[in-house]
Amino acid sequence: MKKTTRILFIFSCILFAATQQKAMAQDTMNAAKKKKESKDYRNVVRVNITNPIIFGNRSIIFGYERVVGKFQSFSVNAGMTDFPSLDILRDDSLKANNITGQAGMHFSADYRFYLAKENKYQAPHGIYLGPYFGFNRFEKDHSWTITSTSGGAPFNVESKTEMTIFTLGFQMGYQFVLWDRMTLDLVLLGPGVASYDLKASLGTNLSEADRQKFFEKLNDALTEKFPGYGWTIDSGEFTRTGSTNTTSLGYRYMVQIGFRF
Repeated sequence: MKKTTRILFIFSCILFAATQQKAMAQDTMNAAKKKKESKDYRNVVRVNITNPIIFGNRSIIFGYERVVGKFQSFSVNAGMTDFPSLDILRDDSLKANNITGQAGMHFSADYRFYLAKENKYQAPHGIYLGPYFGFNRFEKDHSWTITSTSGGAPFNVESKTEMTIFTLGFQMGYQFVLWDRMTLDLVLLGPGVASYDLKASLGTNLSEADRQKFFEKLNDALTEKFPGYGWTIDSGEFTRTGSTNTTSLGYRYMVQIGFRF
């Protein structure tokens, strides 16, 4: 009887020790998992994938976001951008030959408030609101073949088109965090006020009728190829003089893919 009791006591001790070891191992695993899930990645680097789709593969814009609190961050974006191609100008009186020069730049910054009551995650994951500032500069030089309204043989014309846009507004967006490190940032709504300065100059003397015809066709091409151009630019002034400066509605929308670290 004593032997049996001793064996049961030893077995109980072994079982208790094994149970405690398993519990400690589980606690260690849970702590490690919790630590991994809550690791504080406060930086995001990303690339804008909207601009290349709209303006072509010369538009490359990178961004950086820094978390400055549980539900706040700021971000900056910079890179080069470009006018969309204007080679659609091909008719009997005006034909685009080739691009002789092009340049462009983009800079923007914003401050984000991630909504604590709407988000179950901390920044930079979830719905956000905040102000933004944007600057865009576009330049494009073209060679054209134009047929004068007065007749005669076609001749070549060189043009330089420049547009500068300053925008100040307020945005709303959502940023997804995928696999703990990848981000998908969607600026869904970004109304604002923008200043537009558009100029087109010709490198040769043309009659007033030929100049106006050129500006009219260039305006039509920009309306078709440049997003939002038709309801922001004073096309009447541009077709008359080749330049316009106006303040109108601005906007911001974009999709960015990023990496947290």
